[in-house]
Amino acid sequence: MTSLRRIWSGRTDYGDEKSKRFHEIVQLEKNIDPIPNVAIVGFQCDEGVRRNQGRIGAKEGPNAIRKALANIPWHGESACIADLGNISCEDAELEKAQKLLGEKIAEVRTNGSKVIVLGGGHETLYGHYLGIRQTIGRDKKLGIINIDAHFDLRSYEETTSSGTMFKQILDHDNHASYCVIGIQQYGNTLELFERAKEFRVTTILEQQIRENMNQALNEIDSFINQNEVILLTLCMDVINAAEAPGVSAPSPFGLNAVEVRKIIQHVLQSPKVASFDICEVNPTFDLNGQTAKLAAYFVNEVIMFMIKQRG
Repeated sequence: MTSLRRIWSGRTDYGDEKSKRFHEIVQLEKNIDPIPNVAIVGFQCDEGVRRNQGRIGAKEGPNAIRKALANIPWHGESACIADLGNISCEDAELEKAQKLLGEKIAEVRTNGSKVIVLGGGHETLYGHYLGIRQTIGRDKKLGIINIDAHFDLRSYEETTSSGTMFKQILDHDNHASYCVIGIQQYGNTLELFERAKEFRVTTILEQQIRENMNQALNEIDSFINQNEVILLTLCMDVINAAEAPGVSAPSPFGLNAVEVRKIIQHVLQSPKVASFDICEVNPTFDLNGQTAKLAAYFVNEVIMFMIKQRG
């Protein structure tokens, strides 16, 4: 197993503070001081993808994203960014791993840090949700914004998977609501569209974003205003397969990276955003690491916003 110290390494320019790169900024778990402004947690799991009959390999995503992030130049102000390591799914025990992820996130949030989770399959989201809900209490209105080509509202009567998380949440949490951005019409069955209506999901199709981005952003604002806390999750399969080939379920008609970046930047302007996860980076199918690098740029974007809002 590759150590985090080896992953967080790269070019060093030997200049002043303005010459730093991420690998020179990020602190590892044993040496963190003070309490982190932003804490990174990896979730090495693609058991949910396997159960959902997707392409496995996303469990290698967290370290691939870290490796790509390590060499990105640091453009933030002074801050403590900490990597708390990986939680791994062992022996196909998905539910146990999700519970452990939730407990880790709750621990981090209790200390006052914002959280970034590096998935893993999109089953990462359920563990992420468990941790946030634990820290904000049962009654706060939690809005989950999912940038994704798929609803992930499948039935879980037989088993949970990377396609069931939002139904799991909405079935049992009356104070949670769901907004999904970038839905592919032909990537979801009619049954899933009907289920989204039943759950009153705020649904923004890929075509809507292309036709009128400003209107889409207004819908997102309306959703944010209805909630007290926002959890933001990005499934990399929302992006066109030409730009993000290394994912579990490629999208031929997906959004482009600039559109996704604009959506992320817009959501992050709200101080209600408590945490972020990025999922479905699959190095097995990546080309020259381009999907992992794109994911790392998105993570960098989120970190820059989070440290600006720390006060």
